[in-house]
Amino acid sequence: MAKPKPLMTKSSGPDDGAVQSALRTLDAEASGVAALSAALKSDLGAPFTAASELIGKAKGRLIVTGLGKSGHMGRKIAATLASTGTPAFFVHAAEAGHGDLGMITTDDVIMALSWSGEQPEMRNLIAYAARFGIPLIAMTADKDSTLSKAADVQLTLPKAREACPHNLAPTTSTLMQAAIGDAIAIALLEGRGFTATDFSVLHPGGKLGALLKYARDLMHGGDALPLKPLGTKMSDALVEMTSKGFGCVGIVDRHDHLVGIITDGDLRRHMRPDLLTVTVDEIMTRTPKTISRDTLAGEVLELLNASKITTLIVTDAKKPVGIIHLHDLLRAGVA
Repeated sequence: MAKPKPLMTKSSGPDDGAVQSALRTLDAEASGVAALSAALKSDLGAPFTAASELIGKAKGRLIVTGLGKSGHMGRKIAATLASTGTPAFFVHAAEAGHGDLGMITTDDVIMALSWSGEQPEMRNLIAYAARFGIPLIAMTADKDSTLSKAADVQLTLPKAREACPHNLAPTTSTLMQAAIGDAIAIALLEGRGFTATDFSVLHPGGKLGALLKYARDLMHGGDALPLKPLGTKMSDALVEMTSKGFGCVGIVDRHDHLVGIITDGDLRRHMRPDLLTVTVDEIMTRTPKTISRDTLAGEVLELLNASKITTLIVTDAKKPVGIIHLHDLLRAGVA
């Protein structure tokens, strides 16, 4: 049986047709985002502020709606807003007229996505919002569309050519919708002072949840902490290093303040015949890098990588209270 031919007979390069197509797509989409940025500095700025304030002051939730590709973008926008502290969920525009309007209360704000602003499925939502006095934000590319004219706030996005060579498949337009949705989410996040601690409450799972754990959640404390006082002979310090298994030993003064650390690297740098008889004072690295109990796991990992070390001692008012090894971050799913 003949062997199947490889899909490609040469490596892809800048002259490859697929790469050139991809570059044209990215150029087209980048031009759309650039046009969006320019619009925010001009006519889009005031309605963007109005929309952000309307959502931020709502007693209820933000209801994001749309259908087709705009619906998919609406789901993404609602998810981003919810994950950054703005209560939001998605209602499909077509399903709204078949009972899902009951999900929307008079305390809510509706944000409807439609590039043309003329989908007939939007009429039920428009009528419902008008009947019960629910604020309506329209995200369209046509300020004269039915949806825009019915809205309290018009987010009119600049018209841009789709990346599709036929200017048909929603590509540039959906990216622009996602981008303005992200911009609203971050503006609201910054406006309410949403912190990493708040973020961790909403993201307890997966790697992101692991990155948002604290040093206090991962550290080893108590008898597991390798410590020796100043003046200790290196022979005793090596026993402590070996028994605790972290590849280091912290050195404390008479006030139990951390004043130094001895690592495997220090041993290699100071290897000499009398190493076991000298005191830790001669071998230790002074003023070692430390972290607090409230340091985020992601920051711990960043510091370990930046410093090219594998262990950090956790201190409280200069006193060592715990220790974290790179392996602890690996087990927790941080690294």
